[in-house]
Parts: sequence; structure tokens; C-alpha cells
Amino acid sequence: MSYVIFGRAIKNEYLALGTFASVFGGAFLATRGGKKDAPAPTLVEQVKANVTSGNSEEEELFNSIKKFVEEAEKEAKH
Repeated sequence: MSYVIFGRAIKNEYLALGTFASVFGGAFLATRGGKKDAPAPTLVEQVKANVTSGNSEEEELFNSIKKFVEEAEKEAKH
């Protein structure tokens, strides 16, 4: 048996295959997921962010230690 669609005879097999393809294709497209949000920062990253936002006294101390180490390395080379 066949149906006449737009003036053409279409067999039942082709209608069934088209229906299956439409249903499964639509289900696949609907369930493949959407845009994913950025993951929340881990506890370690949160702690690092808090530690690096220190005050100017800590930065001065850190810079003075860096200078001391650089000077000590220069003296060790000579």
C-alpha cells in the first residue's frame, strides 16, 4: 500500500523510516545538552586568591626578601 503525497506515490516503508528518523533525530538533538556554566573555583583557588590580595607591608617584605636573595646570588658568583 502507498499514499499519494504532493502528487507522488510514497510507500509505507519510506513513511515509517522518515517517522523513525524524525523522532530519533529530534530526541537526539533535544537531549545532547546545552551551554555549560564555568565550574565553581575550588577551595585551593579561593584560598590562593585571598592570600595574594595582601596589604602593602607584606608586598614590601616580599620585595625586600627578593632583593636580598638577588644580592646574595650576585655576591656568590664573584
